[in-house]
Amino acid sequence: MRRARELLAFCCLVLSTTGRPSRVLCFSLSDFCAQTLNSDVKPGFPKTINPNDSAVLKAARHSVERFNNCTNDIFLFKESHISRALVQIVKGLKYMLDMEIGRTSCKKTQHPSLDNCDFQTNHTLQRTFSCYSEVWVIPWLQRFEVPVLHCQ
Repeated sequence: MRRARELLAFCCLVLSTTGRPSRVLCFSLSDFCAQTLNSDVKPGFPKTINPNDSAVLKAARHSVERFNNCTNDIFLFKESHISRALVQIVKGLKYMLDMEIGRTSCKKTQHPSLDNCDFQTNHTLQRTFSCYSEVWVIPWLQRFEVPVLHCQ
């Protein structure tokens, strides 16, 4: 029982120093365990994130760049809509994105910034794909990887 109290005291100390307001009163082990089990924060589990978040948009852009590098299309594509975004803390951050990409009027040979490319207005050249992408971001190495990209 002594070890349980020491563990409880340590956990309460950790909870009080996380910078988050704590509603947990550290009176008993059962109170602590009940609060921990009912928490919506689950380390390592994917969490929904706003599709307009700047980190999500950056991850989506890396997915589109990979798509552009893998296709033989003469025009560049760019993200047009991100319908769902999840983030998971792994060795870095893993973004899981459901998005649509569309063909732009910019040719690959021009190498312009995608920010300056408008979507195709010519009806016969318009094309969109629905894509699922996973982007692994390792911020301290300034590294982006796109291990999964499925478009249809």
